[in-house]
Amino acid sequence: MDSMGIESLLYNKPLWAALISWAIAQGFKTIRPIVTERRFDATRLTGTGGMPSSHSSLVMAMTASIGKYYGLDSALFAISLIFSFVVMYDAAGIRRAAGKQAEILNYLIEHHKLPEFDKVKELLGHTPLEVFVGALLGIAVGYLY
Repeated sequence: MDSMGIESLLYNKPLWAALISWAIAQGFKTIRPIVTERRFDATRLTGTGGMPSSHSSLVMAMTASIGKYYGLDSALFAISLIFSFVVMYDAAGIRRAAGKQAEILNYLIEHHKLPEFDKVKELLGHTPLEVFVGALLGIAVGYLY
């Protein structure tokens, strides 16, 4: 890739809106336990699950920015919007169900003394409210950036 290609990434507003929105959401998930529980959890910097959904925030910021700069009637906006809906459905549906299954597996591992199995990650998906708040954050960042 030539320098013009790399340089053009610096001016890609939908890309930066998405990354900024993701960083805000992840930052909030990292700062919240510090304020409410007086503890720092480094896994929250990149972890999944929690309020707000950074996946939803990222895709909706990109979608809102694309709508703003390319028009709500553009094919690019339509593709981005459908992609965003799939990501948000996955976060609140499939990944949330996987997290609930992980809770059950961990309960069985712990209560039935199964040392050959390691506990699995439980915080995978989002509640509908976490997805909604993430989407609102993303729309605001995408529109304002």
